[in-house]
Amino acid sequence: MTSINARIAHELNVQVAQIDAAVALFEEGATVPFVARYRKEKTGGLDDTQLRRIEDRLGYLRQLEERRATIIKSITDQAKLTPDLQRAIANAQSKVELEDLYAPFKPKRRTKAQIARENGLEPLALALLDNPSLDPDTEARKYVHAEKGVSDPGAALDGARSILVERIAENAKLVGDLREWLWTNGQLSSRVQKGQTAGGAKFSDYFDFSQSIRDLPSHRALALLRGRNEGVLTLDLDVASQSNRPHPAELKIMTAFAVADRGRPADSWLAETVKQAWKAKLHPSLETDLLARLKERADRGAIEIFKSNLKDLLLAAPAGPRITMGLDPGIRTGVKVAVVDETGKLLDTATVYPHEPRKNWNGALSTLAALCIKHKVDVIAIGNGTASRETEKLASDLIKHLPASKPKKALVSEAGASVYSASQLAANEFPNLDVSLRGAVSIARRLQDPLAELVKIEPKAIGVGQYQHDVDQTDLARSLDAAVEDCVNAVGVDVNMASAPLLARVAGLNATIAQNIVLHRDQNGAFKKRTDIKRVARLGPKAFEQSAGFLRIINGPNPLDASAVHPEAYPVVERISETTKKPLKALIGDGPFLRTLNPAHYADSVFGIPTVSDILAELEKPGRDPRPEFKTAVFEEGVEKISDLRPGLALEGVVTNVTAFGAFVDVGVHQDGLVHVSELADRFVKDPRDVVKAGDIVRVRVKDVDIERKRIALTMKSGDLDPGTTRTVKAATPQTGMTATKSPSRSSTESAFAAAMRRAREK
Repeated sequence: MTSINARIAHELNVQVAQIDAAVALFEEGATVPFVARYRKEKTGGLDDTQLRRIEDRLGYLRQLEERRATIIKSITDQAKLTPDLQRAIANAQSKVELEDLYAPFKPKRRTKAQIARENGLEPLALALLDNPSLDPDTEARKYVHAEKGVSDPGAALDGARSILVERIAENAKLVGDLREWLWTNGQLSSRVQKGQTAGGAKFSDYFDFSQSIRDLPSHRALALLRGRNEGVLTLDLDVASQSNRPHPAELKIMTAFAVADRGRPADSWLAETVKQAWKAKLHPSLETDLLARLKERADRGAIEIFKSNLKDLLLAAPAGPRITMGLDPGIRTGVKVAVVDETGKLLDTATVYPHEPRKNWNGALSTLAALCIKHKVDVIAIGNGTASRETEKLASDLIKHLPASKPKKALVSEAGASVYSASQLAANEFPNLDVSLRGAVSIARRLQDPLAELVKIEPKAIGVGQYQHDVDQTDLARSLDAAVEDCVNAVGVDVNMASAPLLARVAGLNATIAQNIVLHRDQNGAFKKRTDIKRVARLGPKAFEQSAGFLRIINGPNPLDASAVHPEAYPVVERISETTKKPLKALIGDGPFLRTLNPAHYADSVFGIPTVSDILAELEKPGRDPRPEFKTAVFEEGVEKISDLRPGLALEGVVTNVTAFGAFVDVGVHQDGLVHVSELADRFVKDPRDVVKAGDIVRVRVKDVDIERKRIALTMKSGDLDPGTTRTVKAATPQTGMTATKSPSRSSTESAFAAAMRRAREK
């Protein structure tokens, strides 16, 4: 039997020594981000993706070994473990294969076959199987025994058939072969259940559907399984067969058990036995197995998509430390307003009512203008929920009439903001602030730094997955937590500014230590150098080793504390400085000079060439942020509802979600449009993520609009996006229902602003 580490090495196509090193580090308590960045010499440069794979496979294969040991003990206790069976169990490569081998020995309730054996009918079953020339009825008469419940030849033959059916269904090799054959050749069909046509309309694409189970994409598989679970669809997995011939699976069973129709007395009885074994036993069991395999594969695909989208969202461009006004749009309940300073600290709040039913447009502008002037607002973040476009118009009107210093505006995803607002974390942070206003704070902060704010929300609540509630929730949570951890550590964290939830995601730290860091900071002031972090309660040497490289101290006495250079490697930098006769401060940021240095000259037995290369790259751009430059989409004026869309209309939008079948794009009408994978580019696209990712700003054109089903089809093909054919969009007419947010005249707006500015100056 191949060792676990050797098997993982084979799967990842790396050396066993690399896996041995990674596993040893994990067992010592090392985290994936730490190992990926600071232990490249030991692992041979395994990256975070490979290390995550090692973690996952290690867990699965260890469980497999535990199950293997349990099965061997159980069969040994039954005194039924033969050398061949032991070999087969030792060579089993999956849990399914193990369970196939264990099936005949698994303790179970008394079956018809067991009762038949107790009644002495096994010799009859074996005799007919071994010698089909025997007459079933004649042989069965020899086993009639009224006291045992075998009242006549028919009862004897029924018992014998039960024994053979169980024997067929517990043949591990046959079951495994049939399973793979059905997976390769099976068609999964769906039909609408009686009376569900209207209520299950959202599954109408699958009311009469069939596709190879092996080729089903994850989103389609999850839709079919959800339809079945909701009682709308009936699913059937089978291989096409001719009505006048045995089922192909039956032919395979007949071959495996040497059953054939040669006109012998027992041939037809045996053929019927095989038919029942397939129809009543094997087919239902294998269908269940393969639907579970389909679900598992679809889960993996959906989770991977969710994980990728989450990473893109977390690593979205931050607007940076700017004074920000957050607007949480609402109609009847008003627009909630929060202003935060460059660090995210709350400065001011308000609620304005520019929309129905109050329609106090001028009053809203007056309030917002006063806040902008008072706090010198740099940027306005607008939540993209209900009334977002109407509120964006309000912000545009505000910006247009403000004096020289005009803030920029940007739409921000509200996903999860309400979850944060109602959380205990938000209550602790803002105990005296209304829940609705907390949402506006979150919107402002997530524009400043999406990563720092989104870590406060359970990843599942951010809503960038497909069928996220249908997939395995444990696997989903584990995968998303890993994605958050990878993102936080890729960017790094300012230990003097970060919240406890953000610090808790740093490698080596947990919620308790993170809270202790914040408490220590509050009581003792800012950390001056990285070594000061060791004074935090419960932050021991191991936690410091794992976390120190990802924690930043900005403007401290040692400039390396603001970089990703780990404190353990500071001597390497000092050696470089001494050897080159260049002071540390002069060394940092001098790209042309650093690129002339040979990493091999500074490597030693502890820090090899990979680490020294990383150090030189970090010195060139210390503390560099891997996130892109901040920019925003500009939504088309007058296009605010799905009814404003027309085929051919060219628009700018933001990618909100990427799935296996395409990308969803927010074009500012409260309903995302879909760019199908076939419409993403002029070339063939296998994976939509090769073209777009969540947060990208893209140019699209409307292909089709289904208002009733709220479906928008978009394209990104260059031929459809010729700038010369872009149509001018007219402003919405009163018929579009936008009269409630119609801007007042310029003169009345200016007078409102004049009053607002006067009040602001007086304050």
